[in-house]
Amino acid sequence: MYVIELALKLSPFPLSVQRKKLSDAESLYQEVRNSMEKGQPRLLELKCEQVEDKKVAVLVCEVLAVQVYEKTAATGGSKRPGFSFEA
Repeated sequence: MYVIELALKLSPFPLSVQRKKLSDAESLYQEVRNSMEKGQPRLLELKCEQVEDKKVAVLVCEVLAVQVYEKTAATGGSKRPGFSFEA
């Protein structure tokens, strides 16, 4: 399972969706990255493959960063790479 995580302006918590295949995760990463670069579309809707009813819509101008990483059982989900925050 692969996680695509977005950091937003003025938000301490990232948004994330999951993809089962690396190619799908990389494709979504590039879509978000291209949207950030061009500012189009203005609104981006992301759907999660792991949790089928999970959807999020975000204004592209509010996205600061995007990352993709593999969710592994070894990490136990307690510590994420990149821009995660420790409680």
